[in-house]
Amino acid sequence: MRQLGNSADLAGRTARATFASLTIPNYRRYVSGQAISLIGTWMQTTAQSWLILTLTHSSVDLGLIVALQALPVLLLGAYGGVVADRVDKRKLMIFLQSMMGLQALVLGVLVTTHVVQVWEVGLLAVILGLNNTFENPARQAFILEMVGPRDLRNAVSLNAVIVNVARAVGPAVAGLLIASVGDGICFLLNGLSFVAVVFSLVTMDRSKLQPSVPSGRARGQLRAGLRYVARTPDLGVPLLMMVLIGTFAYEFQVVLPVLAKQTFDGGATAYGFMLASMGVGAVAGGLVTAARGHTGLRPVTLAASAFAVLLFFAAGAPSLLLEYLALAAVGWASVSFIARGNSTLQLAAAPSMRGRVMALWAIAFQGTTPIGGPLIGLIVAGEGARAGLLAGAISCVAAAAVAMVFMNRLRQSRATPDAEETDVPEEAATDLGVVDLD
Repeated sequence: MRQLGNSADLAGRTARATFASLTIPNYRRYVSGQAISLIGTWMQTTAQSWLILTLTHSSVDLGLIVALQALPVLLLGAYGGVVADRVDKRKLMIFLQSMMGLQALVLGVLVTTHVVQVWEVGLLAVILGLNNTFENPARQAFILEMVGPRDLRNAVSLNAVIVNVARAVGPAVAGLLIASVGDGICFLLNGLSFVAVVFSLVTMDRSKLQPSVPSGRARGQLRAGLRYVARTPDLGVPLLMMVLIGTFAYEFQVVLPVLAKQTFDGGATAYGFMLASMGVGAVAGGLVTAARGHTGLRPVTLAASAFAVLLFFAAGAPSLLLEYLALAAVGWASVSFIARGNSTLQLAAAPSMRGRVMALWAIAFQGTTPIGGPLIGLIVAGEGARAGLLAGAISCVAAAAVAMVFMNRLRQSRATPDAEETDVPEEAATDLGVVDLD
């Protein structure tokens, strides 16, 4: 009986640690709205990739459309962070989430009326990318304002879980809808889903938020943010890792439709279940990270290394069933890397710089797609979808190697008595706690 009681106590503590941030009403309300909206977003992501592949039968064209959606993030993402630091993040998100819903409805009408053209999909992808450019850094930084520094890592990890629950549900539903009633309904449902997240933001208890003081307008804010990151290794190294991995490893929208259709002779349902498999694995990985994950350069490097190994397995899976299992493991590793990298940056960044830092994270993650999408598209067109997965695995190896070189140099400098300390601004170190490099 005592063992049973101890097990129950342990399970209770684990559950409380895993879902700690959900005890905060504002965050709980926000996550509920996000869960509905993100299912719609993944439905649209799945349907858009399948739509382009159906219209053009070209992985290169698919890569170009994905690149167009990310191009505004690459070109304007840093300025999006400046704007996020200047304004009320909640109000900015309400406006931009509404515009994203309108974009989805327009695309849905074009598809369901059978008049859609490839150039129209590309134009709407650019418009969606513009919204993401300014919404992403505001949303990332707003999480801290809802939950505070103590529960930040848990909230970021649980947010990743919600994203990947949606990735498990949305693509599977989209695959069934595409096969039964067509892809247009996926865009229409996504447009309607934004009502949930906008409602959660509008009805939030603003007295319980912990907003950072807006930085106001000043000349040189963008350059100041870039200089700040350049002289803060705790920020610069994870960002460089994400540049490498984001360029080559996260182009699943390009690789997986071809993997399903050509490598395994499957259809939209097989593609949907590939994304769903990744989502299931990512949910499990996100829950583990929420309960027991760590921040700092060493945990981020370990996550990148695991990501590499599992991508190698996915590239060589001989059957569709084994591919589903491999992609589930890839999903676990990918969310672990994202959650640990995101939390590390937010905890290391000074409040006045957090929007700009997270904008650079968005550029590294999404803004690299205009480069990586077409490159992976060319690799897939020439060598097949398995080669696209291999390219992602190699990029993870390279990113982990860069981080290990830096950590080795940092240890050597600290072992030298006369060596100067790493230039980490005091504001970043004392405001939210020093990020553990080991």
